[in-house]
Amino acid sequence: MISPLLFVFCTSVMYWTCQASQHVYMVILRGPSTVHLFEDPFQDSPQIYLPSQLSPSEYASYLVSTHDVLLSSTFREGTYKKLYSFSHLVNGFSALLTAQQAEILDQSEEVVLVERDNKVTKQTTYTPTYLGLPAGAWQDEGGAINAGEGIVIGLVDTGIDPTHPSFSDNTLKPYPNASRYEGVCEEATEFPKGSCNKKLVGAQHFAEAAIASGEFNATIHFASPLDGDGHGTHTASTAAGNNGVEVKVDGISFGFASGMAPRAHIAIYKALYPGFGGFTSDVVAAIEQAVKDRVDILSLSIGPNGPPPGISTCLSTFDMAMLSASKAGVLVVQAAGNAGPYSHSILSFSPWICSVAASVHDRTYPNSLVLGNNASIEGTGLASATPGDGMYTMILASDALREDGSDLLDVNDCQNSSLFNADVVKGKVMICSYGIDYLFGGSSINDVINTINKLSAVGVVMFATSDIEGRFSIPATPFSIPAIIIQTNNGSKTLLNYYNASNQAATVRIKGGANAKFSHETPKVAKFSSRGPDPENDNLQIADILKPNIMAPGSNIWAGWSSIGKDSHEFKGQQFSMISGTSMATPHIAGIVALIKVKNPTLSPAALSSALATTAFSVDEHGNPLLAQNPSSNTSIQLGPGTPFDFGAGEVNATAALDPGLVFDAGFEDYVRFLCTIPGASGVVQNLTGIECKNTSSSVTMLATDLNLPSITISNLSSSRIVPRTVTSIARDSETYTVTITEPNGAQIAIKPMEFTIAPNSTQELSISITPTKSESKPSFGYFLLAGSRGHKVTVPISIVAKST
Repeated sequence: MISPLLFVFCTSVMYWTCQASQHVYMVILRGPSTVHLFEDPFQDSPQIYLPSQLSPSEYASYLVSTHDVLLSSTFREGTYKKLYSFSHLVNGFSALLTAQQAEILDQSEEVVLVERDNKVTKQTTYTPTYLGLPAGAWQDEGGAINAGEGIVIGLVDTGIDPTHPSFSDNTLKPYPNASRYEGVCEEATEFPKGSCNKKLVGAQHFAEAAIASGEFNATIHFASPLDGDGHGTHTASTAAGNNGVEVKVDGISFGFASGMAPRAHIAIYKALYPGFGGFTSDVVAAIEQAVKDRVDILSLSIGPNGPPPGISTCLSTFDMAMLSASKAGVLVVQAAGNAGPYSHSILSFSPWICSVAASVHDRTYPNSLVLGNNASIEGTGLASATPGDGMYTMILASDALREDGSDLLDVNDCQNSSLFNADVVKGKVMICSYGIDYLFGGSSINDVINTINKLSAVGVVMFATSDIEGRFSIPATPFSIPAIIIQTNNGSKTLLNYYNASNQAATVRIKGGANAKFSHETPKVAKFSSRGPDPENDNLQIADILKPNIMAPGSNIWAGWSSIGKDSHEFKGQQFSMISGTSMATPHIAGIVALIKVKNPTLSPAALSSALATTAFSVDEHGNPLLAQNPSSNTSIQLGPGTPFDFGAGEVNATAALDPGLVFDAGFEDYVRFLCTIPGASGVVQNLTGIECKNTSSSVTMLATDLNLPSITISNLSSSRIVPRTVTSIARDSETYTVTITEPNGAQIAIKPMEFTIAPNSTQELSISITPTKSESKPSFGYFLLAGSRGHKVTVPISIVAKST
């Protein structure tokens, strides 16, 4: 079945209208890829014996040749264009085809799946301290100078600014070689030889589908790994930027930045571009190359705009490529999406992916002003205060016009200094408007700053117009002058009423917003963060997977920025920016996983995800539930108790995740057994993985509920169930664990055994009996806790909709 697939990256959503004649399609063929055919795709030892005893590289070449033969034998030369051959993670290709050609391929016996490729678009100074890294996880690894050393984090994003100090290898302690990494560093005029180093070990770009679409413009999009957007530089520096890099914006210092794993290596795979975003084929090609290059972790601030129509959420080419990455030992960390706060808005689906929600941390940059009548108004703006403690006269922009400017309709946006009388404005604070045009590039803060400076004004107060208040959030905005943006209509009315009543004698003092304030409150789920469960409710087996999995800071995150970045015009020309999204939360987790891998290098991707989940903060220090902005259980309230469908297992606890005591492990065969329960999936599974779904008996298949995940989710508990789980000890000593249970409403839970002693590297089976006691119309939540005698605490969230008969 031909299935369109649309992706969203960061906060914007864009739609692609293709050329009428041809589109890019991804075509998946029968037969396993390299990862699925060989025990170790990097060794010359095939898992099954081929007639010619091919090596992995020879087999990959063989697959590429089959792609070429299929196309050339089916269509006339010159009527199509192959863009990529996929051979490592999936067996297939992407090509520029007509809809009729795609339909012909879809009917071919050699073809498993045809997906039309659509456009993709995009989805820290304090967070290391906030997450307890300096005194915890970093200290455990010998300090920031060692944290994450030797691990390669691959990021599929918008590229990187190689000149940024966050990626320099000229550090106090020399970087070692990334000995396992096999990637390359592309060279181009704007990305010259020497752009990579022992910190930035690899950089490649992928744009074949973007070029074929006609949207790629080499003069502005750069056919190289250079980041013309800013987003990729931001995520890379969050994951593994150097420690102690000063954050300076418009001459104001905001502290010193560090990535979560400041000594880890970075490999960039550019597949997204300013303006139009990118295409799925380019993203899949980037993922395949990253795994082939032997990255340790993949950070993807990218995800589908919704469930792929016509196929299971778990069976898209994108998700199957990530399953293959997991088989190759690479944990994929993926943004949950920015479609919150509504339930079933999660954009990261499969159980082999670590899906990341975004939290609001406790650092803010409040700004305010004091009027001459002693009224105070709160606002925003990363700006200095007006000089001294004195008051300054205000002048509304429209009252400072030159005589020949009086016929203009709207001058309060202060975009053109030539319209105003400098003698009237000099030494005063100018009042300007802030409307929706500032969010979409029609008006510029830089033009306001230029106006203030050219007129020799002291600063600016900007009031929100009616088209923005209550509809859009005003982003963190840097100013090189004293400034404030009033965000509410009430605040704007208070300002303008005072000014109009004062007969142009109104005065003001701007307090400034350059100094951080810390509330020391519990983390909160950000409003924009996508919520679970999986939207595919017509297939309850798939809905029985907890999503998201983990939460990390994702609101107002300081991190590196490309000086030519176009994604945030507020930070144009800067080396750092403060932006928000689950895109920002994801590299926090990728960096923390790097820290875990240093201490526990043999853990599987599933075990790494488990270490994050079972040690997370699911309640605050008082035992109260974590809060969520507009919780999915009741989006009408601004702030209330969250649930696992909002935050997964909870806010990441970086230090505890290094030493979780027990992990819930799962492997590729477990995921295949799960996929075999999905109606109509057996053929796809067999042809993509080489594994046959022989029958539907319990010995072969595995329900989603029975996957060995660090959570239990049952969307329709109509009768008693026995849910199996197995824990593996990765602790250094034997430990005795005691089980305690907090039951969800409408369910009775019993666990055997309730106490056990487990030795290092040993396993313990748990039998969890769950019985409905009364019907519930909505999900209810509980958990069980494994408390160890040596201090380990393993928490497993439970989400159930009980249907008692």
